[in-house]
Amino acid sequence: MDSSQSTEGSAGTSDVPAAPAASAPAVEPSPGRRGWRRWAMDTRPLRHPPFRRLWSSTIVTAVGSQLTAVAVPKQIFDITGSSAWVGYASLAGLVPLVVFALWGGAIADSMDRRKLLLITNCGIAGTSLLFWAQAIAGLGSVAVLMALLALQQAFFGLNSPARTASIARLVPADELPAANALSSTVMQTGLVAGPLLAGALIPVIGLPELYLIDAVALCATVWAVFRLPSLPPLGGSSAVRRAGWRQIAEGFRYMSRRRVLLLSFLADIIAMVFGMPRALFPQLASQTFAPYGQGLALGLLYAAIPIGAVVGGLFSGTFSRAGRHGLMVIGAVVAWGLAVAVSGLSGNLWIAVACLAAAGVADMVSMVFRGAILLSAATDEMRGRMQGVFTVVVAGGPRLADVLHGTSGSALGPRATVAGGGLLVVVIMLALAAALPELRRYRI
Repeated sequence: MDSSQSTEGSAGTSDVPAAPAASAPAVEPSPGRRGWRRWAMDTRPLRHPPFRRLWSSTIVTAVGSQLTAVAVPKQIFDITGSSAWVGYASLAGLVPLVVFALWGGAIADSMDRRKLLLITNCGIAGTSLLFWAQAIAGLGSVAVLMALLALQQAFFGLNSPARTASIARLVPADELPAANALSSTVMQTGLVAGPLLAGALIPVIGLPELYLIDAVALCATVWAVFRLPSLPPLGGSSAVRRAGWRQIAEGFRYMSRRRVLLLSFLADIIAMVFGMPRALFPQLASQTFAPYGQGLALGLLYAAIPIGAVVGGLFSGTFSRAGRHGLMVIGAVVAWGLAVAVSGLSGNLWIAVACLAAAGVADMVSMVFRGAILLSAATDEMRGRMQGVFTVVVAGGPRLADVLHGTSGSALGPRATVAGGGLLVVVIMLALAAALPELRRYRI
C-alpha cells in the first residue's frame, strides 16, 4: 500500500502489518513467469506445506460435501413429495449457520484455530454418519433430517471462519489472492462435479451411501488439519480469551471503523441480492428456453456460473498478482452485473449460458480479492470474526436474492427481472464506489 493510502481514514489499515506475524516461512520470490504460465493459476502458495495440506484436503471434501447437499433435499422430497419442504429444510439450515458463524468467528479469535478445526471437522463427519444411519434405518422422518441438517450447518458455521482466517497465517501476505483463488477454484469445482457424481451414483449404490462417502472423505480433512502447525491467538496477554456476545459486537464495531471491510461486504451483498438470478432458472427453462428442451436448459443454466468460476480460477494468473484489490472488486462486481443483464436480455439459450459463465468468471475475481481484503485489512485477532460475518453474507445474500427475484419474476417476467437486477448491480456499485473512495483506493 502506498503512502497516500496508508491512513486509517482512507483504507483503514494503519494498524495492520504488511504481513502476519506468524505467517508461513519466507520463500525466495520466483522469477517472472513467461508465456502461457502468466495466464495459468498462480500456485506459489502450494510451496508452503501447511497450506498445501489444507488445500489438498479440500479437493476431496469439496466433492464429498456436495454429495450430502444433493442427498438431503432428494431424501426430503422422496418422503414428502413436496418442494416446499425442501425449501423449509434450507431455512432450517440457514438459521444455525448464521448464528454459529458469528459465534464461530469469535471463538476462532479466542483459541487455537487448529484445535477448533479439528473439533468442528470431527463434528461434521459425525453428522454425516448420522445421516447415513437414519437413511439405512429407513426412518423416513423429515424432522430428523431437518435436525441433522441444522446440526451440520452449526458445525460448518463454527468451522468456516477458523478455516479461512488460518490462511493468512500459512502464506505470506502478497500470496493471499493466489491462495484464495486456489481455494475458491476447488470449491467451485465441487459445485459442478459433486452434483453430477451424486446423480450418477444414486441409481448404482443408493442414496444412503452418499452420506457415508462424505463422512469418509472428511477423514482426509481431519488428518490434514491434525498435521497443521498450532495456530494460537497472536498478541499474548492482549489476545481475546472469551467468545461471547460482547466479542461479537466488538467485531461489528471494528468493521464499522474500517470502512474498506464494510464496503467489501456491501459489494458482495449488492452483487448477490440484486444480481443472482438462480430462483428464475426453472421459469426461464420452462418458458423462455423451452424450445431447447427444459431439462437441458435447466441444467445448463444452473451449471453456467460455477463452470465460469472454475475457468476463472484456472486462469487466475491473469489477475491474482494485482495490487489494487479494491478496484478489482469494483470492476468484478460491475462485470458480474453487466453479464447477468445481457443474459436476461437474450432469448438465445447459448448466449444466456455464455453470459452467465462470464458472470461466474467475474464472481471468482470478486471472491479472490474480497477474501484478500478481509485477510489483509483486518488484524489477526479480528480475522475470525470478520470471516464469520463473511460466511453470513455469502450464505444469506443468495437466499435473499431467491425471495426478491422469485417475487419480481412472477410480477414482471423472468427476463425483465434478470436484466433489471443486473443493471441495478452496475448502477449501485458505481454509485457506491464514487461516493465512498476507500474501496477503490485500497491496495496491498
